Amino acid sequence: MSNQNTARAESPRGSLLLLSGANLQLLGSREPEIYGADTLEDHVSAARVEAQSHGWNLVAVQSNHEGTIVDAIAAARTVHSAIIINPGAFTHYSWAIHDALASCNFPIVEVHLSNPQRREAWRHVSVVSPVATAVIMGLGAAGYPMAVRAAVELLHRTQQDVASTPAAE
Repeated sequence: MSNQNTARAESPRGSLLLLSGANLQLLGSREPEIYGADTLEDHVSAARVEAQSHGWNLVAVQSNHEGTIVDAIAAARTVHSAIIINPGAFTHYSWAIHDALASCNFPIVEVHLSNPQRREAWRHVSVVSPVATAVIMGLGAAGYPMAVRAAVELLHRTQQDVASTPAAE
């Protein structure tokens, strides 16, 4: 099941896509000692407030289905300016999500509430990280607003790079 926020308020800068993968709809009740008591909606709301404070709109999609996330990434290439993604369990094995993200020419910020490096060995590998521009992990609820700030900073740097590039003659 996909949960997409389709209400797109006009934003002077554009929009960021926040993707949430498998089982993240269970946040707040699933292993709160690891993931905290905040729900996915709490994290989305905090990210949205942060995005709006920088003049950006935030669109959120959560799915337990890999193909839905791949489709959202493909669609984002012509709609959004950056992707923030918590792939959940897909982090460790979804080459389809990896390949879809690799096709994007804008910032990608991977975010995790916990620090996978301090958990079970099978969680230590991320197939998403090699195509992410930045990775934020282990900061709990603070990670989502921080991921928005990272995406905004990366977009700002990209715009500065474009502005400082001499025009072709």
